[in-house]
Amino acid sequence: MTPTISKIIFVALAIGWYLIRYKYARRSRREKVVSSARGPLETALLLISLSGLGLVPLVYVATGIPHFAARSSYPSLSWLGSLFAIAALGVFHLTHRALGRNWSISLDVRENHELVTEGIYRRVRHPMYSAFWLWAIAQALLLPNWVAGFAGLVGFGILYFGRVAKEERMMLETFGDSYRVYTERTGRIFPSIR
Repeated sequence: MTPTISKIIFVALAIGWYLIRYKYARRSRREKVVSSARGPLETALLLISLSGLGLVPLVYVATGIPHFAARSSYPSLSWLGSLFAIAALGVFHLTHRALGRNWSISLDVRENHELVTEGIYRRVRHPMYSAFWLWAIAQALLLPNWVAGFAGLVGFGILYFGRVAKEERMMLETFGDSYRVYTERTGRIFPSIR
């Protein structure tokens, strides 16, 4: 696989992400938010993640910048990256489908919010984060550039570690013992081996 094809696959990943998210974002706007953790920190975390998973790699794909960080391209890594990209989109789609109207880009609780424990949520509490970790790995494998390739792991990593504990506290406050029991039988981003 050539570097150009790897870049095309990365762009297809970004377009697929947008197409999946668009439908659910429109639908969720109609649902009233009753509690939110939005604020400057949440906004900063989202922008950092967007930069790492979107802006930096797309600038690289379009321009080759930053040139100084170019690395060798290996077809085997690109093929592996393609598999991670497909897995990322699959998990991303299943997550949105399971969440339905409960989905939000930020930490929001909506009116009549339900604790989703079916579908992909049966074994994983945060499959949306799983999808983005898969994306970040795909990006690192597909883009032969030390900065653009690894920007997703750094950018999303900052969002994940700055947000997941807060999100779990919010869910515990909203759903109480139901969420506590749910956490005992599920893994955070990978299925639990228990």
